[in-house]
Amino acid sequence: MLYGWRLGAVEGIGWNRLLFGLAERIAKIALFYLVHVVVMADSSRLPLYRILQSQGFGTRRYCKDLVLAGLVFINGVEMESPDALVDTAGLVLDVDGERWAYHARAYLMLNKPAGVECSQKPKHHPSVYTLLPVPLRERAVQCVGRLDQDTTGLLLLTDDGQFVHTITSPRHQVPKVYEIATAEPVTDAQIAQLCAGVLLADENENVAAAWAERVDTHHLRMALTQGKYHQVKRMVAAAGNHVAGLHRSAIGELSLGDLAPGEWRWLEAADLEALNTTPPNAAGASA
Repeated sequence: MLYGWRLGAVEGIGWNRLLFGLAERIAKIALFYLVHVVVMADSSRLPLYRILQSQGFGTRRYCKDLVLAGLVFINGVEMESPDALVDTAGLVLDVDGERWAYHARAYLMLNKPAGVECSQKPKHHPSVYTLLPVPLRERAVQCVGRLDQDTTGLLLLTDDGQFVHTITSPRHQVPKVYEIATAEPVTDAQIAQLCAGVLLADENENVAAAWAERVDTHHLRMALTQGKYHQVKRMVAAAGNHVAGLHRSAIGELSLGDLAPGEWRWLEAADLEALNTTPPNAAGASA
């Protein structure tokens, strides 16, 4: 009898431990998911100084000083603590009198004028980056492919390396459309050559346009999915003509619209979607 009582006690202790251990594990799992949900819910809430720093307003110390100096406002309210948690969704800051919408990543389009270089260290002309506000230059946006200093038109800029690769890699087949003023009249034979492929100097294989069409006697429109050095000028020369003026009018289905030379704007969701599609070529491969 005594033996049975002890066995029952031991079994009772074992079950208690099992139940306790199970309850402990359930509690830990519940806590994990609770924390996970809270973290996900607060993933868009960041300390104010970190938000300012991510937007290119300066170093961590400088961004904290901006707040402490009373130079940062949100919805007209002066912010007092650099460490205040702020929701980034739809956030618009006022920093030292400058209105600034929060963007986790910078995706921009700019209408590049002639006479500026797509380089952080230009050699002969001003840098295209001087056309951007200081915060964007500080967050190290880069050109998505370059345009020559005398070439005008649509230029994308970003701080997203994967975006650069997607737009510029020939594998993704994102067409760049160019308006080309030619020195000589555009012929059917030249258009056929450009579409079939021409051999460039120092190249082993022919390079072809995605499509090409004659707009006017001295106006050629051509789309490329590659981005070789001086490619448009070299291709037109290889086809027996010469470029007198060059303008990039579109990338994918994204065009400049009414953006004036030297102006820039943020890309919207519809703009980014337009970059992933090929513009229709109603005129076919030749005209």
